[in-house]
Amino acid sequence: MIPFLRQLQGELKKLFARKRTYIGYGVFLVFEAILLTLWVNVGREQFEELAQRNFIPVELLSSSLTAAYWIMGFSMFLLGSIYFALVAGDIVAKETEDGNLRMVLARPVSRFRILALKYCAVLIYTVTFVIFVGVTGYGMAVLAMGSGGGLFVWNPELYILAVYPDSDEALRRLLTGACFMGMSMCVVTSLGFFFSCLKIKPAAASVMALSVFFIDFVLQNIPFLANHKEMFITFRMANWVYLLQEQVPWERVIESYAILTGLNASLFVVGWMVFQSRDFKT
Repeated sequence: MIPFLRQLQGELKKLFARKRTYIGYGVFLVFEAILLTLWVNVGREQFEELAQRNFIPVELLSSSLTAAYWIMGFSMFLLGSIYFALVAGDIVAKETEDGNLRMVLARPVSRFRILALKYCAVLIYTVTFVIFVGVTGYGMAVLAMGSGGGLFVWNPELYILAVYPDSDEALRRLLTGACFMGMSMCVVTSLGFFFSCLKIKPAAASVMALSVFFIDFVLQNIPFLANHKEMFITFRMANWVYLLQEQVPWERVIESYAILTGLNASLFVVGWMVFQSRDFKT
């Protein structure tokens, strides 16, 4: 176990030594700054009107925790998936393209171990990235709007409406939701990793992963398929919001994340089988 952890540490160092790994961090910091600027200068009147119309305290809609929730909820699926696919699609295919894997495979180490290390590295990157967005979004919101206030959660697609006036409970809920959201986004990472194991270019692996993800997302939002949303992976991924509901429906949460975990495991196994059959000598 200790050698595996040391090798995983080396894989993480190699992952974060690449400049493209940090593109997502920079983009999200800029995005958070732009969104919060618009929130404070443009959207304040609309939020006050919405609060009055629905008898909700204004401090809940204009709080830093609510802003952090909207930052994660509105941006991670469409914007974050790009960078998860980019990093995961690069993790194997790039080293194959550069010829590094030929040298690695010359050593007495199994291909399964190599892929397991790389897969664990990109999963850690995914979960920590989501938490980073939540923490920095909350930090910027505190600077722009001040601390305090509660949390207002609204998701019409999942019929969720929750209010948390207590800031401590609201913060715990939001951190829990961020962790589960990170687990959801591991599906995009697994797709990128699977295509990276194939004999294709890194850019092609990332594009293929995004194509599958966005096709599923578009099909889920087609009106005549509204009664079949549970069939789509992106709907299951969005179930992290249930953790912010006042009474958490644990049956739905467990079911959705069991399906997502099975999908991730299947993508890894199929990618490993394809990688196992490849010839790196020629």
